[in-house]
Amino acid sequence: MSILRAESVTKLFGRKAAEAQRRLGAGADLEEVRALGVMPAVVDATFEVEQGEIFVVMGLSGSGKSTLIRMLNGLLEATSGTVLIDGQDVAKLSPKALRALRQNKVSMVFQHFALFPHRSVLANAAYGLEVRGVPKEEREGKAREFLRLVGLEGWEDRLPGQLSGGMQQRVGLARALAAGTDIILMDEAFSALDPLIRREVQDLLLDLQGRFGKTIVFITHDLNEAMRIGDRIAVMREGRIVQIGTAEEILTDPANDYVAQFVADVDRTRVLTARSVMEKPLVTVPANTGPRTALRTMREHQTSAAFVVGRDRRLVGKVTAEVIADAVADGVQTLDGLLDPGDLDPVAADTPVAELFARCAESDLPVPVADADGTLLGVIPRVTLLAALGAINTHVDEVLDEGAGAPEPALVKEGTGE
Repeated sequence: MSILRAESVTKLFGRKAAEAQRRLGAGADLEEVRALGVMPAVVDATFEVEQGEIFVVMGLSGSGKSTLIRMLNGLLEATSGTVLIDGQDVAKLSPKALRALRQNKVSMVFQHFALFPHRSVLANAAYGLEVRGVPKEEREGKAREFLRLVGLEGWEDRLPGQLSGGMQQRVGLARALAAGTDIILMDEAFSALDPLIRREVQDLLLDLQGRFGKTIVFITHDLNEAMRIGDRIAVMREGRIVQIGTAEEILTDPANDYVAQFVADVDRTRVLTARSVMEKPLVTVPANTGPRTALRTMREHQTSAAFVVGRDRRLVGKVTAEVIADAVADGVQTLDGLLDPGDLDPVAADTPVAELFARCAESDLPVPVADADGTLLGVIPRVTLLAALGAINTHVDEVLDEGAGAPEPALVKEGTGE
């Protein structure tokens, strides 16, 4: 369910903004608009943000992302279009109602911390609640709680100037969380931090998001940051949103050459997941089948091993053709006692490809991919992972073509060890 929605939002700066808007509606390009002396900061932006989602807006400097986020809470008025928060049109709110919206539903974390230098860390963290009229004891209690969660317990009485940049940004994050709003807007919130501190604060944000499930709109120009923390990403160029998708979707299926060039230097092994490279297993053996049927199935597919699945395709073990053949010779009627549970530890579908190489190198069997209930989703043969790695280093399209055109390999082919 979407909690925030932008519909055809446009922001034009200049005396002839109305004329520029008319021309844009008639199909004029941005150069014609600029020739009027009008700056098209945001043009026809449409998107929805789901409850509990981290929605990242990413683009180079001047792409319009900071202007866009300021229209979401009414700090800037849109030239045209609609911003809806919980169904309320932000542009139609009275000044009093808009203040109430910012106090109760939408808080903001700024790039340069925006802390009051004369107020203590505790007073800064409690400021949103103070504005709302929450009694001192209650607001300071909540502020202390969130300062503890962001790692600043014991710093409550210090002034912002006594804190490092990373610590100051943690105060800003604690203030936004203490305010108790459903939506948090973060405008380049981590860009002023050193790389190591930046990663620590990113980890903190993801941890807090896992606990509280806030809806976050996060602005950044850093692609790796966007792909690390965003559930979905909107890529902006010259005021327009050119693509919206998950990190994996944007990486594997860029909408145009601009996006493809933008993501060219990303470490894809950290973004692509097991789901991207897994294949449907060529053969699986039902747990309730007999050894003769299992052996015949494995020989038909020229595989010397197969995964065994129970009801609802839950992974229960694996069997080898050698063991099954001996069981058939001995007159065994069921697979009970023949299953090998070794090497079964499956990976989740969202496991980054970078974490799969050691696992594939340690086992001759493909790596099974399963969901939280143990249902087998697919397998990752070593050769497939290596082929994907080679394609990753050249062009993503080659990964897709290779996966689509190659036959599905058996779990273990006779005599190959692969």
